[in-house]
Amino acid sequence: MLPVKRALRYLAALVLAAAVATVPAATAHASDVPSSGWNDYGCRPSAAHPRPVVLVHGTFGNSVDNWLSLAPYLEHRGYCVFSLDYGQLPGVPLFHGLGPIDKSAGQLSAFVDKVLTATGAAKVDLVGHSQGGMMPRYYLKFLGGAAKVNALVGLAPDNHGTTLSGLTKLLPYFPGAEDLLKATTPGLADQITGSDFLTRLNEGGDTVPGVHYTVIATKYDEVATPWRSQYLTGSDVRNVLLQDLCPVDLSEHLAIGLFDRVAFHEVANALDPPHATATSCASVFD
Repeated sequence: MLPVKRALRYLAALVLAAAVATVPAATAHASDVPSSGWNDYGCRPSAAHPRPVVLVHGTFGNSVDNWLSLAPYLEHRGYCVFSLDYGQLPGVPLFHGLGPIDKSAGQLSAFVDKVLTATGAAKVDLVGHSQGGMMPRYYLKFLGGAAKVNALVGLAPDNHGTTLSGLTKLLPYFPGAEDLLKATTPGLADQITGSDFLTRLNEGGDTVPGVHYTVIATKYDEVATPWRSQYLTGSDVRNVLLQDLCPVDLSEHLAIGLFDRVAFHEVANALDPPHATATSCASVFD
């Protein structure tokens, strides 16, 4: 039998490897973000799109790589688009979203204030992938974000935690494993189904008044599992399954946020409901 410490290290490495395996290699730095429309603090929202869009990356993501497709997609449609890095760990470049999620929500709060000040807008819309679709709910619920946010659109958000396709169920068999995750990568530990963070986040209801919520999920999700746990319950919630829009869409957890234009079309609909058009497989050509 493996010594306990070695077993704990093995399990932690297994969880990290599973997560990293779902994330593409980082290809750019924040300084490489285009200066026109995307993180352009001189951008002024138009009458047609009066709210800036803030993009919130997922675990192991960053402000550039997660949005190489969606940011230009929205900018082309006339939005002022911004993205931030959050949840950084000391000595870990490019792979973010690993710090305590409540602290990450504080970083989002500061970034939204910065965008509102620069653009002169009254509110923003938030679009997040994976943890980036769930973490803003803490900002909305506990940090005063509801007064500054019109809509939250989540692409494969782990709103009620994840079993990581059952991998997290192994944790009880390795005493101390969850404590090790909390100590080394608290942002991962916070996302495990039943964590203290998620219990507090979802206590008393999934949503807060005044914010429009959209969840876009895929039944092929292998990270935010089970996929139905991504859905929210509330009076102003729209839960969408990608395969109901395009039955042949095979996108999994990463693809839905990185390059799926069917999902992107539904994001655009959520940002501008009065001008929404039907989303279908043909939306890939839109």
